[in-house]
Amino acid sequence: MKWSEIYIPTLREDPAEAEIDSHKLLVRAGYIRKLAAGIYNYLPLMQRVLLKITNIVREEMNNAGAQEILMPVLHPAELWQASGRWEIMGKEQMRMKDRNQRDLVLGGTHEEVITTFLKGEIRSYRQLPLNLYQIQVKFRDEIRPRFGLLRAREFYMKDAYSFDTDEESFKISYQKMLNAYKRVFDRCGLDTKMVESDTGAMGGKAAHEFIVLVDTASGESVVFSCDSCSYAATVEKAISLEEKISDDHEKEKPLNKVSTPNLKTVVEITNFLNVSPKKLVKTLLYKADNQIIAALIRGDQELNEVKLKNLIGAKNLEMADAATVEKITGAKVGFSGPIGLKNLKIIADLQIAKLKNAVTGANENDFHLTDVNFKRDFKADQIADIRNVVSGETCPHCKKGKLTSSYGIEVGNTFMLGTKYSESLGAKFLDRDGNEKPFVMGSYGIGITRTAQAAVEKFNDDKGIIWPNVITPFSIVITPTDWNNDKIKSKALEIYEHLIERNVATLLDDRDERPGVKFNDADLIGIPLRVTLGPKNLEKNQVEIQIRKTKETIHVPPAEAVSKCLQLLENL
Repeated sequence: MKWSEIYIPTLREDPAEAEIDSHKLLVRAGYIRKLAAGIYNYLPLMQRVLLKITNIVREEMNNAGAQEILMPVLHPAELWQASGRWEIMGKEQMRMKDRNQRDLVLGGTHEEVITTFLKGEIRSYRQLPLNLYQIQVKFRDEIRPRFGLLRAREFYMKDAYSFDTDEESFKISYQKMLNAYKRVFDRCGLDTKMVESDTGAMGGKAAHEFIVLVDTASGESVVFSCDSCSYAATVEKAISLEEKISDDHEKEKPLNKVSTPNLKTVVEITNFLNVSPKKLVKTLLYKADNQIIAALIRGDQELNEVKLKNLIGAKNLEMADAATVEKITGAKVGFSGPIGLKNLKIIADLQIAKLKNAVTGANENDFHLTDVNFKRDFKADQIADIRNVVSGETCPHCKKGKLTSSYGIEVGNTFMLGTKYSESLGAKFLDRDGNEKPFVMGSYGIGITRTAQAAVEKFNDDKGIIWPNVITPFSIVITPTDWNNDKIKSKALEIYEHLIERNVATLLDDRDERPGVKFNDADLIGIPLRVTLGPKNLEKNQVEIQIRKTKETIHVPPAEAVSKCLQLLENL
């Protein structure tokens, strides 16, 4: 294709709303344009990338035995109410009413739809196992759309659903999908890490995510990996071997109240009292559905809200506001403590139960309590792991390796749903003995648009995008430095036509622009190879081939340009 025939609106400056490199580059390089918060137009270059990723996904799904279908985007609310997810999804779900005031949902996932469909279709174990998938637009009403396509309200994904007779059969189906996912991302040029993850609103027994690791905090996920074994999990799911408490030998001291005027933060309090943050108990109040609960965590640790939410089975969890804290405790934020809290469920992290002579808020403005001891001074309704692990802690699996954290971008997920949806929606089949049993299900998603942006976040430099050849919009850009020079133009067209004959996606820059503009645009949009034709090189009977990834430059006779490009592309 000629540059003059395709719409590539490149920009010189970063867009104001973009926060991470991949978002900036996709806008600057003319791949996407924002319509509204979290909603984007995919321009010609982006559409070419998405089609390549989609074709890879489709091929691997088909090879794994899955069959492609297409389901409605618009769902009756009754399906989500029957499964129990209407309230769980809440405000994150795009909802609307039709002219008859019936509630409808714009689908973000299709467990309810596929299960209801097969409920009336599959009646015998002989029809199983079955795996159906689709590639379709999805919707999610993100509370804070950001990072371009990574936290969008409208996105493009592949979702698949497996149906099996029992757990043994399901394990085979699940492993097929894991293997297929590995092949998909390998083919897309992305090295992914499979990690244990929280099941979230999807529910089920367990889940995994496929994460593209990135070097900076631009990754929207934090994952922990063991340096000695294969254990890996997202921060929401990760656990570590319990830390040994060094103050086990301490004797309990009498409870004491001390004045701490205007000292609210962990640093301020521990410095003033000359104690370690490990000795301080943070008392955090949360609104869990319709009740207020208190969560206790050590001063040097961070509460994991997902673990807390799952532990108590809450549909919604949010930190209590300052007015609620003062009403419940009688003190401002920063002075809360577990002693004296009444009619309130208290949940303590495992480490809290081991502390001796700790520091807590006194539930009185400008005062804290010292030498607080669990059981003697306060009790907890539940004691569980509700904190984030940190790098350097010991792996819970091999019990010797150390956990290290990395930033990553989720590009795929798999869920062991069990019978959650088949039971709630009454989807059953007849087994060999004629007994009715619910389907054992799995759910599997690949973010098509997320995969594209993850590749940009992973592969870029100060000049622009560096696409892996398998998903690039064009493999080669031919850059004549002077389109008005007949000799250069003729040779550029000759090379271009030979590449097109060999089905190589080639872009010919036929614009009447300065060479620097053409070079900058070629680097920005990320084409793997650039073939440059200029008067000086042609005088020497040469053309220049530059590899975008390595910046290596090769000079070959024009007659050998096509064969050399084909050779180079095999390794990109």
